[in-house]
Parts: sequence; structure tokens; C-alpha cells
Amino acid sequence: MGKAQSKLTPEQLSDLQKNTYFDKKELQHWYKGFRKDCPAGQLNKEEFGRIYKQFFPFGDPDDFADYVFNVFDENKNGYIDFKEFICALSVTSRGRLEEKLKWAFQLYDIDKDGYITYDEMLQIVQAIYKMTGEMVRLPPDEDTPEKRVEKIFKNMDRNKDARLTYEEFVEGSKQDPTIVQALSLYDGLL
Repeated sequence: MGKAQSKLTPEQLSDLQKNTYFDKKELQHWYKGFRKDCPAGQLNKEEFGRIYKQFFPFGDPDDFADYVFNVFDENKNGYIDFKEFICALSVTSRGRLEEKLKWAFQLYDIDKDGYITYDEMLQIVQAIYKMTGEMVRLPPDEDTPEKRVEKIFKNMDRNKDARLTYEEFVEGSKQDPTIVQALSLYDGLL
């Protein structure tokens, strides 16, 4: 594969400035850190999972990290390169609400068929509960993943067809901001 570059080219910097909410200095800083952690310039699923473990030492973030990795890995080649990483980080940390909702929909729509089913939502919510462990005290009507997903579907699934369209998801998320709360996990990194 050849030696990976140690700095972003002016063209890469310009492209990333146009496509992210980071400025030149921030991009250079993130790139330096990314290259330090990933000398080959790529992050695989296993390495990505290890990073999540550092932020959630009291839970098990493996499943959630897998789901997030799959959304970050836009070209589906099994690796996250810097551009995929910084673009996803930009949306999840600084993006407009609509961008965050689109990203969250991609996370929950595991099979990428354009709908979020009860089972897909349950898989993600189970992964979140597993990741946070006992660190989060939940109200009685949300103290299990099943109760949480039942509540979400009751509020969002307008036509009661047991699957959420993007429109239902967006409208419901605007009523219940905790749906995209998983995205706020990155706020502390910046």
C-alpha cells in the first residue's frame, strides 16, 4: 500500500473544510491524532471498539461500537479512513439537527432498507444499555430496552405498521430528543 502521508495535502484540507464543520487548524490537529492512533491511515472495527472501551469502561460497548463503525465506514471496505472519520464526527458533534437525525436513522436502520423496525431499534437500544451499564439511572417505564423501544414505537409509529419511516423518525425524534442522545457521546471528545 505504500507509506501513508504524514500531513493532509492542501487539496484534502480544502475538501474537508468544505465538507465538515471543522476549520483548518482543527482538521490538522485531528489528522495528527488520527495518524498517531492509526499509523496506516485506517481504523478497523477492532481498533474502533477499543477506542469505545476507553470511554465506557463500566459497560460493554462492543455491540454499539460495531453499529457505529458500520455507519462511519461509508464505502463499506471494512476500514474507516480519516475522511470518513472526520465527516462522521463533524455531523455527530457539530451538525445541524437534520444532519444528526439522518445519521441516527442510518445507525438504527441496520439492514439499510429505508425503515427502522422494532427489532432493529431494539438491537441498538440493547447495545446502548449494555454500553452504559449501571451508570445511568432510568425511569421505571424505560428501565429495560424492551420498555424503551415500546415507548418509542408508541410515540413514533403513526400508522402502526411496526416500522418507522424516515419522516416518522424525524418527527418523533423532534418530540423526544433522547432518541439521538447517542450522538452526544462525541461532545466530550471535542
